[in-house]
Amino acid sequence: MSEPLTEQKIHPDFLHQADKDFYFHPTTPLKQQQQEGPGLILKEGKGIHVTDVNDEVYLDGVSSLWNVNIGYGREEMAEAAKQQISKLSYGSSFFNNSHDQVIKLSQKLSELTPGDLNVSFFTSGGSESNETAFKIVRHYWKLKGKPERTKIIALDLSYHGVTMGATSATGVREFDNMITSSAPNFFHATPYLTACEQGDKSHPDYEKSIRGMIENEGPETIAAVILEPVQGVGGINIPPEGYLKAVRELCDEYGIFMLADEVICGFGRTGKMFGVDNWEVVPDMMSVAKGITSGYMQLGAVLMRTKIRDELVEISEGVFFHGFTYSGHPTACALALKNIEIIEREGLVDHARQMETELKKGLAYLEDKHSITAKSRAIGLLGAIELFEDRDNEKGFDPSVNAAPQVVEECLNRNLLLRPLVFGGINAIALAPPLVVTKADIETIIGKLSDSIQAFEKRYKK
Repeated sequence: MSEPLTEQKIHPDFLHQADKDFYFHPTTPLKQQQQEGPGLILKEGKGIHVTDVNDEVYLDGVSSLWNVNIGYGREEMAEAAKQQISKLSYGSSFFNNSHDQVIKLSQKLSELTPGDLNVSFFTSGGSESNETAFKIVRHYWKLKGKPERTKIIALDLSYHGVTMGATSATGVREFDNMITSSAPNFFHATPYLTACEQGDKSHPDYEKSIRGMIENEGPETIAAVILEPVQGVGGINIPPEGYLKAVRELCDEYGIFMLADEVICGFGRTGKMFGVDNWEVVPDMMSVAKGITSGYMQLGAVLMRTKIRDELVEISEGVFFHGFTYSGHPTACALALKNIEIIEREGLVDHARQMETELKKGLAYLEDKHSITAKSRAIGLLGAIELFEDRDNEKGFDPSVNAAPQVVEECLNRNLLLRPLVFGGINAIALAPPLVVTKADIETIIGKLSDSIQAFEKRYKK
């Protein structure tokens, strides 16, 4: 085991060994980390670039974990954190206490959200937000005298987090396999069966649709439906026109809550402030995180309709026994306010929508140039392109080839950070650069990705 690190002992080799000795990584191949050590060890970030401890500079084409919306190294974010920490470093919202920053952020969010999503419950991130939404809707139905309404319907290939309920709602099976037993009463429907959700029972997959599951389980047992406006981890899957509206109308028909997981889509990522804004749908609750602070500090929230809060107040007795130590953390709230100010001042939501055109243009170029690429898609600055061994017949690569991971590794060799998406049998490359990306930056990303695909093609054909 290596010696403890000190300020004098920050050589990359020391950091590499200390990582192996002391750091248990999230969502990482454990054997690889122990055998090879960490991949990148970052030390700095500025704009859309990050720098590692070997002074190599990389273009971040996925905003780290889809979250660095305003880019890295914003001095005014650092100043906002400093000022708030100096003024009030922490303040609890338990026992009916509050503070100015959480109140100001709650009010600001009510101005940004669609419809009457005016009330905020704060968490530390996306998993906690979705977990909270599940608990609130189940608590609501219990107080309404309908304790049997506990079932949550999610979608296949959805991702909602890694706490127990959020993992159980997640439709990517690799995450579900991590746990020895799922939380009860979570179901997964086939996504994007618009006609089924509108009532077409002739479809062969009707029973796998949300409507089919509601009818099979009994609407009186369903608490909520949850979906991502655009599925992220599952493949950057953009719903067909009319789908979200059909789900909204279906939930209204049966008096079921519609929950929108906006953790990736929120705060400009899709070219609208929130993903649901693209289809003019208002959910009953909306989970947010990531872009709310652009990753400068941990923060999430559940945004609920005013009438839901009012009903809970009316039917509740005593204490609402749910909350986190860092619910409404003052510094996180201050940073969220500054982050939103930057997004609005610099017009980053509109900019993301404008850059969508450039991203689509680049992805179309990749399809024209490379015979293994197809099915590119983008909305705002959230896009993907798939890899096929035989794209004319949509024959995918054998999983043993690791096509998407290999292309992403080639991108890393060219100082470009992208992300492979391999769930559900696809091989896709995700692109989600910070919202400050320029046309020239997108051209650089596409150029490096094209070179990486070509390198993979040459190696695979040998």
